Amino acid sequence: MDVTSTYKFARISPRKARDVAREIQGLPVSAALDLLTFTPRKGAALFSKTMKTALADAENNFELSVEGLFVKSAVVGEGPTFKRFQPRARGSAGAIRKRTSHLTVVLSNEGGPAEKAEKPAKSAKAAKPKAETPAKAPKAAKAAAEKAAPGTARLDEARGMVYDSPPAETDDLKLISGVGPVLEEKLNSVGIYRFEQIANWTEQNVEEFEELLSFKGRVERENWIAQAKELAAGNKGN
Repeated sequence: MDVTSTYKFARISPRKARDVAREIQGLPVSAALDLLTFTPRKGAALFSKTMKTALADAENNFELSVEGLFVKSAVVGEGPTFKRFQPRARGSAGAIRKRTSHLTVVLSNEGGPAEKAEKPAKSAKAAKPKAETPAKAPKAAKAAAEKAAPGTARLDEARGMVYDSPPAETDDLKLISGVGPVLEEKLNSVGIYRFEQIANWTEQNVEEFEELLSFKGRVERENWIAQAKELAAGNKGN
């Protein structure tokens, strides 16, 4: 049986809440609550409230045993965004978006980790992988090498081109005005290593990174995109 609890209009952005939701999915209730208790994030406290509500419903309304429950799903929906403005220079105004989320937790006592552990393991003969033929072996080795090679970029529609791991050649982002060692480390942590990446940012990318890295208005104020274009063009000229 599934027990659902929803926390509507939580004052947290969906992006931040989803980081916590991913960590508790599939865990037994006791393990999930322990994880949320010792996670110093606002999303953890909100999910802990939601899960305790679902747990109380399961015990009191459906008479389910707490020991057999696990987190079947933890979903974050996007709520309304409150729009505010901050005064800026020369009578202009900077937009401030206060995002909200709808948190949904589903607890279940069917098909959990305990039931999966009780299923008999496959025989060694069935689990033994097939031997690769000499013709296929080089292709498999080449594919594995390409997958492990540094500098392989993945395309994220929300953020533009970002890197999974540091590329073979990286640029000194500190050459951009307003970027110091700490900020460069933050940009590297989200996959930004080259001037070309910043030069190709769209307005949506700027909003995403400003919210993610907490430097509201800095990209526009320091004119990062124009500087990155010049630096990228200089690299190509060299």
